[in-house]
Amino acid sequence: MDRQIENLNTRTALIVCGALVSEVLQLKAKHGWDAEVSGVPALLHNHPDRLPAAIQERIQAARRDFGRVVVVYGDCGTGGQLDHLLEKEGVRRIRGPHCYEIYAERAFDEMMAAEPGTFFLTDFLVSQFESLVIRELGLDRYPELRDDYFGNYSRAVYLAQSDDPALKEKAEKAAGQLALPLEVRQVGYGGLESRLLELMAE
Repeated sequence: MDRQIENLNTRTALIVCGALVSEVLQLKAKHGWDAEVSGVPALLHNHPDRLPAAIQERIQAARRDFGRVVVVYGDCGTGGQLDHLLEKEGVRRIRGPHCYEIYAERAFDEMMAAEPGTFFLTDFLVSQFESLVIRELGLDRYPELRDDYFGNYSRAVYLAQSDDPALKEKAEKAAGQLALPLEVRQVGYGGLESRLLELMAE
């Protein structure tokens, strides 16, 4: 029984944004982490005020079976509320304000300085673009809303995790639907890997 408890207490629960689950699972396999990945629905990004409570619920559930909890989220529009919650819970999260900066690292600030009106895409967002953007924002029913939502953007940048021609084609279609020129940057895991490695090594 004591050995079972010891084994449980050496394991890590990774509470992960739904938009990052695939990549985190790949990193878990690559590095052999003794961890379990628990995804939180990506659609909660449309309601950032609900994110802290949803993550807190996962933290408290994970503590019953795991010795350590790590949160793989940026601030993601919570205005510091997520960090306030994590400080109270004594839980660390990956560094970064959101997944675009985490993937692109220093290049993110350079891109924003060069062209503030940049709309970012990732593998996840490209693969789910029709449901998360077109249908969720009602653009399939009211295409005239495109200018209301995206009129201030001047380009789309696809921060690609994989070198997948099918995803690149979907990114080109997504940019076309938004009437934005597309730039593709192959960033791979970027800071998601290096920053998560730092946390897992602690």
